[in-house]
Amino acid sequence: MTTTRTFSKAPSTLPMMLKAVLPALPVIGGLPGVKHAKGSVPDLVLERAGVTTDRAHLEAYNEVCGFPRGDVLPATYPHMAAFGLHMNLMTDTAFPFAPMGLVHLRNSITQHRPIGVDETFDVSVRASDLRTHPKGSLVDLITEIRIDGTIVWDEVTTLFSRHKGGAAEKTAAPLTGIDAPSGVVHWKLSGDLGRRYGAVSGDRNPIHLYPVTAKAFGFQTNIAHGMWTLARSLSALQNKLPDAFTAEVEFRKPIFLPGTVVFGSEADDKGIAFGVKGSKKPVTHLVGRIVTGS
Repeated sequence: MTTTRTFSKAPSTLPMMLKAVLPALPVIGGLPGVKHAKGSVPDLVLERAGVTTDRAHLEAYNEVCGFPRGDVLPATYPHMAAFGLHMNLMTDTAFPFAPMGLVHLRNSITQHRPIGVDETFDVSVRASDLRTHPKGSLVDLITEIRIDGTIVWDEVTTLFSRHKGGAAEKTAAPLTGIDAPSGVVHWKLSGDLGRRYGAVSGDRNPIHLYPVTAKAFGFQTNIAHGMWTLARSLSALQNKLPDAFTAEVEFRKPIFLPGTVVFGSEADDKGIAFGVKGSKKPVTHLVGRIVTGS
């Protein structure tokens, strides 16, 4: 039986970030109430109704991600309304993986129509499709935004958990065989980018904040958020995006901060391919595709 958890306001993400760390700690991670269950996704739906947009927050988001001001929300902005629900779901011990061990591998956003800045909407989040990966497992977080009962925006956030005993995926990944187009637009990223985006998004995962906190989780220094890279890419394509489209991306290699990356895009009869590569080494950080329609 499906359990529905309703929220009257966005859950605070800072306490959940602390809760997310506990399962990764020796001894503590194995305690009842901390250790995560295995084997299936919880039959749980998280909902928040009557969500409105804080214009000051939107302006801060636009500034860090490069979007211009407008009377509709950037296509990635509804993710902000869902992130607290994502964290609440992932920190629930019924969720099959400890949050700190997860990698945001893929993302798909479908904008069925633009959402006006002044519109009120409802958000729902659930986990789905636990499946194999050659190096572990994958699971999706499904987010739906409704206005007057009609879905106007939805997102699939695909998370990867590394462990032994994985197996090949039953179907090929959506962007298999696609590489990022060459480009000439250079983005110089500051060392505090993760902290600035984290302050706006609520995603204060230690791997994004400081070199020392990232090193504690195995990174040579702090890395940019994948959702920032996607948002910055869509802001660069803003004038080319139709009202209804799907953006699919795969996050292939982390972007270490500070650093410089190169954005490229090319249009064809299938839509727009885009991506982000390293400026000094031919490393693909993100590859994506825009398909018109919903």
